[in-house]
Amino acid sequence: MSYRSLLRAAGAGFFPLGLLARLPYATSALSTLILLQASTHSYAFAGLAAATQSIAIALGGPLVGVLADRYGHRRVGVVAAIANFAAWAALLAASLGSGRDSMFVASALVGVTQPQVGPLVRVHWSRLLQSRGERRLLPTALSYEASADELSFVAGPVFVGLLASLSPLAPTIATMAVIVATTLPFAVIYAHPASDQQPTAPHDKPRLPGRPLTVMFLAMAAMGVVFGAVQTAVTVYADTIDKPGAAGLIYAEFGIGSALTGVACAWLPRQFSLRARYLSFAATLCAGTLFLFIGAQLISLPAAVAAASLTVAPYMISLYALTERLAPTERAAVAMTVLCAGGPLGVAVGQAVSGSLAESHGVEGALLVAVTAAAGALLLALSTVLADRQRNIWIVDTIAQSRYSASPDESIHNGTEKP
Repeated sequence: MSYRSLLRAAGAGFFPLGLLARLPYATSALSTLILLQASTHSYAFAGLAAATQSIAIALGGPLVGVLADRYGHRRVGVVAAIANFAAWAALLAASLGSGRDSMFVASALVGVTQPQVGPLVRVHWSRLLQSRGERRLLPTALSYEASADELSFVAGPVFVGLLASLSPLAPTIATMAVIVATTLPFAVIYAHPASDQQPTAPHDKPRLPGRPLTVMFLAMAAMGVVFGAVQTAVTVYADTIDKPGAAGLIYAEFGIGSALTGVACAWLPRQFSLRARYLSFAATLCAGTLFLFIGAQLISLPAAVAAASLTVAPYMISLYALTERLAPTERAAVAMTVLCAGGPLGVAVGQAVSGSLAESHGVEGALLVAVTAAAGALLLALSTVLADRQRNIWIVDTIAQSRYSASPDESIHNGTEKP
C-alpha cells in the first residue's frame, strides 16, 4: 500500500526515468577506465584517471548541492547535465588524439560536473511529500531510492561490459546518450516547483549542523570503504579461479541483495525510531562483513557475499533519513550531497588499502578491510548515541521539530525524541 501511494504521489513516469537518469553515475568510472586504457594502453594511467574522477565526484557533489539550494534544483540540474555531457565529449575527443594531460583533466571534469541525481531526488521526495501532507511516505521513498541506487550499480557495469565488447568507445557514447535522453529530461520535468526559488544570499540561509553532518559523512565513508574492499576481494577471487569475468557477477549479488532489503525497509514499524535503526543497522552491517570474512573461508565467497549484502541498504537508508531530518529545508541539497560525497571517497580508500593487503594476503586481506570499516561504523554509531545521551539531545538536535512541528508520535518515529 505504501508503494502504491508513492506511485500516485510522484506519477508513473517518475520511476523509470529516475532510475535511468542515475545510470551515468553508475557507469562513469568503468567507462573511463575502458576508454583510457584502450587509448593509452596503460592500466596504471587509466586507473589513476578513474580514481581522480571519483574524488572529483566527491568534491563536486557538495558544490552542486550549494548551487541547487541557492538557484533551484531544476536550473542547476539542467546546467549540470549539459556540463557533464560536454565533459564526456571532451574526454572522448581527448582519447582520440590528445595527450594524457588532456585526458586527465577531462576525466576530472566529468567527475566535478556529475549530475547529483541520487541526493537531489531525495530532497525532491521530502519536499513533494511535505507539500502533499504525506510525509508518512518518506521512509518508503527513501527505501525505494536506496534500492534504485543499488539496481543502477548492478545494471551499470553490465551495461558497460556489453557495450565494451563492441568498441571501447561505445560505453562513453552510450553514457552521453543516456544523459541527453534521461538525466536532462528528468531535471526539467521532475524538479519540485518549490525548489525553483529566487537566489538567496548565503548569509540569509540557516547554518548546517556541523557535528551531526560530519558524523553522517564519516558513516557513509565507512560504507564506501566496505564497497571498495568487497570489489577488490571479488576481483582477486575471480582471478584465483581463472574466471576474471565472474567478478562482475559476484559483485552484482551484493547490489541485488541490498536492493531487496532496501525495498523491505518500507515496512519497518513506525515505533522503530531512527536512532534505534542507525545503531541496529550499524551492528548488522558489522555482523554481515564478519560473516563475509569467515564465510569466504569456510563456505564460498559467492554465498558469503549474497548473505552479507542483506545488511547494506538498511544501514544506508538510516543515514539518508537522518541527514534529511537534520538539514534545514533551505540547505537540504547541500547536506545530502555532503553525505553522498563520503561514498566515493570511502571507495577510493577501500580499494587502495584492500588492494595493498590483497597482494600479500589474497581475498582474506581485502575482506579484513571491510570488517575493519564496518567495525569503525559501529563504534561511530555507539559513540554518537552515548555522547548525545549525556548531552540530553539526539543527533538531529531540535531542527526537525522546528521544521515540521512533529507530533510526539512522529518525533519518536523520526528519531527526534529526547532520551
